[in-house]
Amino acid sequence: MPAALATWCTAFLVVLVPAGTATAIGGAATLAGGVVAATALRRRTPARAPTATRTGTATRTATAPRGRRAALRGQAVLVLLAAAATAFTAAAQLGQRDAGLLGRLVEERATVSVVGTVRSEPMPLAAPSWSAGGERYRVVLTVEHVTGRGLTGAAAGRVLVLGNAPWAGASYGARAQVAGRLQPVDDGDPVVALLIAGELRVVEPPGPIDLRVGRIRRSLLEASDDLSPDARGLVPGIAVGDTSRIPDDLDEAMRVTGLTHLTAVSGAHFAIVAAVVLGLTGLVGLPRSARAVVVAVVMVGFVLLVHPEPSVVRAAAMGAVGVGGLLLGRPARALPALAVAGTVLLLLDPWLARSYGFVLSVVATAGIVVLTEPLARRLGAVLPQAVAYVVAVPLAAQLACAPIVVLLSAGLASYAVPANVVAAPAVAPATVAGVLAALVAPWWPAAGTALAHVAGAATWWISGVARVAAGLPLARLPWPEGPPGAVLLAAITVLTGAAVLGTPALSRVGPGGRWLAACCAALAAGIAVAWASR
Repeated sequence: MPAALATWCTAFLVVLVPAGTATAIGGAATLAGGVVAATALRRRTPARAPTATRTGTATRTATAPRGRRAALRGQAVLVLLAAAATAFTAAAQLGQRDAGLLGRLVEERATVSVVGTVRSEPMPLAAPSWSAGGERYRVVLTVEHVTGRGLTGAAAGRVLVLGNAPWAGASYGARAQVAGRLQPVDDGDPVVALLIAGELRVVEPPGPIDLRVGRIRRSLLEASDDLSPDARGLVPGIAVGDTSRIPDDLDEAMRVTGLTHLTAVSGAHFAIVAAVVLGLTGLVGLPRSARAVVVAVVMVGFVLLVHPEPSVVRAAAMGAVGVGGLLLGRPARALPALAVAGTVLLLLDPWLARSYGFVLSVVATAGIVVLTEPLARRLGAVLPQAVAYVVAVPLAAQLACAPIVVLLSAGLASYAVPANVVAAPAVAPATVAGVLAALVAPWWPAAGTALAHVAGAATWWISGVARVAAGLPLARLPWPEGPPGAVLLAAITVLTGAAVLGTPALSRVGPGGRWLAACCAALAAGIAVAWASR
């Protein structure tokens, strides 16, 4: 875990600096790791026989403190090497992104013509400040070639295209040529620049895989066309992450009630799909190794269906960890797996360290893995065990994520946990029926439409929960904004968890330890709400 945190912190910082500085940071971390390793090797001495104390019942070894120091030095070396590896990989990616003509033209805010590959589905924008009117869409484009200011050359980097109505028809995987003006972005942004674009000109259609995936996604939209407005938006949103048709008022209700994660491709989607596949392969009697292979193949296919964007790859990794932790009942192994998955993702894409989506995915997965069991045991004292687990999973995720969510939007979602608990029974049917509708509709439209209606019935329940909960009094509690509010909420969460679950430290305080923690948490929460409401 310390090495994973070092990777995260290093990635968070190095994407803000030039490639040369990132290389220097990597070199410094490597040098420091070498010094610590050399010191550890120099201090090694032949092992001595344990020296027994005359207690009559136990022995103490004189080498125990030395062993602990050696373990700490080894951990320090691992942390420094992880930081070095992160800095070097980030430096390589920064150098590739900044090299060539594109970076220079971005600095000059030049009008350019670029050729690149569409790497996201078009998403509508709501009346942006730069727009003079009309529909606008945003699309991520991986640039391969750029022309501007009388110069032309190869390029490497992603730009966020802000385009007009024709961009609504941009196909994922298509190569496009577009002219527009480049605008710089903030340091640490995963895209190189904004491109305020004109007309879209397709140079080359998508490849065979992207073409088939596009057909499947369009077929799902067609199969859900005659559903209610809420279901028309939620069925493709929950199944494949297409949120373009969700009504604005429903989107706001889901945000207020903490249900927006259902329409973002998350680890939960992959966990549901993997659980269904595991169950089916178990029914036919496949051995564990064969089941693992089938699940892996299906999850790769699902990644292609929802598009292998960084957020999707991240969700697939988190979903795999969640399946391993919850379905196999191995939380002790799930945390190291989570650390490894997070480290690998950050090495591949260091900009994820500054992504709220990545933070929320990791924190939610860790919260579910660590807190579900103790919360379920505590809730089991007043609820049936099955119900206790149903409540414990969203509660664990909400407790872990709440301080991060405060950074994104002011206020607390008062009914997030009960809303997620009540909506939970409909999530898996909506996901499974929606995915099946997408897969079947291109070849058997009638069956696809029938499955879309099944998914629509499930989403009716989800949208109803969101709207009812959002309309309740105090659905959104005021809370201090920014880092102070996040730190305060994290402290209150820790105190409340200690009071409810108990800790060794509180046990040493005595019987009043839990009451003291609960009172401190309540007092801090009251002060925070009063301060935010002033």
